[in-house]
Amino acid sequence: MLEINFHPFQNLETERLILRRISNDDVNEVLSLRGNPETMKFIPKPLAKTKEDALAHIAMIEDKIINNIGINWGITIKGNPKIIGIIGIYKFYPENHRAEIGYMSLPKFNGQGYITEAIKAVVIYGFEQLNLHSIEAIIDPENRASERVLQKNGFVKEAHILENELWEGKFWDTVIYSLLKRNFSK
Repeated sequence: MLEINFHPFQNLETERLILRRISNDDVNEVLSLRGNPETMKFIPKPLAKTKEDALAHIAMIEDKIINNIGINWGITIKGNPKIIGIIGIYKFYPENHRAEIGYMSLPKFNGQGYITEAIKAVVIYGFEQLNLHSIEAIIDPENRASERVLQKNGFVKEAHILENELWEGKFWDTVIYSLLKRNFSK
C-alpha cells in the first residue's frame, strides 16, 4: 500500500510559478477564489461569503496536510506572493496508488497557461515524490477550459457519469479524466 507523507512540505517551482503552502495571510485571495460565482460555477460546494469562511477553508487545507490526507498549494506568479489560484492532490486511494487532482484560478488569470503549468508540476510531484500510479480529475462536462488543460497535460477521458452528484436540488454529471504514470511525459 502507498505511504503518503507531505512532511516536510515541498514548494514547487515552474518557469513562471511558485506553488507554495497556503497560510492565513492568503485569506483575501482564498475568499476571492472560493467566493466568486464564476470561479465556483463548476464546483458543487458552497460559496465562501466571509473571511471566516475563507479561514475555515485554509484550516481544512492545513489539517489535510498535517494528517497526510491531502495537499494543496497556492499558485503564485514568480515575484508576486499573492496567490492567483489553488491546486492540490486529494482523495487518495492508497491501495490503488491513485489520487485526484483539483485546481482553480481567479478568472483574470485564465487563458494564460498558468493552470496547465501548475498541473504539470503537481503531476510530476505525484508520480515522482508520492509514487502514484495514476492521477484523476473529476470535472463538470460543461467545463471546457478544464478539459483543455487536462488534455494538454496528457489526461484522457475515462468516463462520463450521468447525474451522479446532487447539489442544491440539481443532479450534476461528472466526467473523469486520468493520467497513468507510464503515459506521462515531462
